Formats: sequence, structure tokens, C-alpha cells
Amino acid sequence: MTKWWFQAAGLAAAVSLSSCATPTDAPSSAIAVPLLGTAGQSIGTVRMWETAGAVSFRVEANGLTVGRHGLHVHAVGRCDPPGFTSAGGHWNPAMRKHGMSNPEGPHAGDLPNVPVAANGTLRETVVLTGATLGALRDADGSALVIHAREDDNMTDPSGNSGDRVACAVLSPAS
Repeated sequence: MTKWWFQAAGLAAAVSLSSCATPTDAPSSAIAVPLLGTAGQSIGTVRMWETAGAVSFRVEANGLTVGRHGLHVHAVGRCDPPGFTSAGGHWNPAMRKHGMSNPEGPHAGDLPNVPVAANGTLRETVVLTGATLGALRDADGSALVIHAREDDNMTDPSGNSGDRVACAVLSPAS
């Protein structure tokens, strides 16, 4: 497991990324939501659950392009294809700059890049420390978004991670 430390909302936090061979790391109580592709079709599932001081996401997807992709929690619980711009910007309640390597960052919704295998599959668990399901599932909700390219962890506002290629509503917008 690799850990990234950063400052979010005035609190020290860590983001962990662990590669898992099976989806069994998500507890049976995890909330499962569909992951949509740009045509509005289901391309996978995001499972989320809360532990002390963190929210974990198990992301399973098919049909993505090979390589590393930016992954972020966005501020609005809407995933209108094809561009998913309805999800708004990154979840950023502390109004910081983007990127885990940015001295003025990161956004609270910045997550590590995730690798897509040669067969187009993504099977990763990421942990967002310092978050709660209640905060992510507030009145306007939030969304988990996969971007077309790798996040450079520095450039504001989105790390040069490119288009939004997949989106999962974590809680519907009101």
C-alpha cells in the first residue's frame, strides 16, 4: 500500500491506494453505485464505506483506456453524460489549490492516480482520509470521476488530467 500525506481542511490527512485482486475488501455494508461511461452506459461499480476518519472507494470498471488516470471526488452529485460537467469542480470545502504536490493544496477530493490494465479493467481501492459519508452525501451530493489522463498532482484546478471519462453519483443532487 502506498500512502500520500497532505493537508485538507486544516487537518493532516493521508490518502492510501491499495491494489486488490478481488472485490472482497469492500464490506457487505458498502454502498454500491453504478459507474457510467460517456455514453451513459454502466461500465462498472463504485462501492463506498466509512471507517474511522476516512471513506474508502472500491472502483471496478471495464472498457477504459490503458494507463494511469486521475481520480477525484467532485462537488455535485450529478453525472450527466457525455462530459460529466454537471459534477462540478473537485470537492474542495477548504478552498485550497489542486494537487497533493502543490504547497497550497490539495483539494479535499484529490485522490491518487489509478492504473488501468492492458485489458481495459480497473480494480482499485482508494481511501480518502479526513472525509465522511455524511460530508460527501450532503444536500447537493458528490460524484467520483475518472479522468482521461494521469493527474500531475500540481496543476490547478484538475492536474491536467483531461476529459471526464467515467462518473459515479455518490449521492444525488437535490
